[in-house]
Amino acid sequence: RQPVLGICLGMQLMCRYSEEGGVDCLNIFDVDVKRFVPQRHEDKVPHMGWNNLGNLESKLFRGIEGGERVYFVHSYYAPLCPDTIATVRWGSERMMLSAALKYENFYATQFHPEKSGDTGERILRNFLEL
Repeated sequence: RQPVLGICLGMQLMCRYSEEGGVDCLNIFDVDVKRFVPQRHEDKVPHMGWNNLGNLESKLFRGIEGGERVYFVHSYYAPLCPDTIATVRWGSERMMLSAALKYENFYATQFHPEKSGDTGERILRNFLEL
């Protein structure tokens, strides 16, 4: 099977359902996409800018250390689920959510590897080598 990569909205479309528009999605990943709900004034939506990856669990992240920074811009997110292969923390409560998902030959990142410098380039190169 040929690997497939969804980026940002592409990841969300691969989930079961999205609160953005209240729509059913492709149901590749068994998780619903939720809208960020700020808990404090400093919790910014959209989540935009550089943030650290954690809990890397896939060949997609070969050669990448936990804590590497990647670029995000999104107002909706996928909660942690069995398909989570990388995490990120958001907001004043440091809520942990899915930064990347994998199921069979489907891979997805909430962040933008194409905007994430050397780390993003490595992720894209790793995907091409799957």
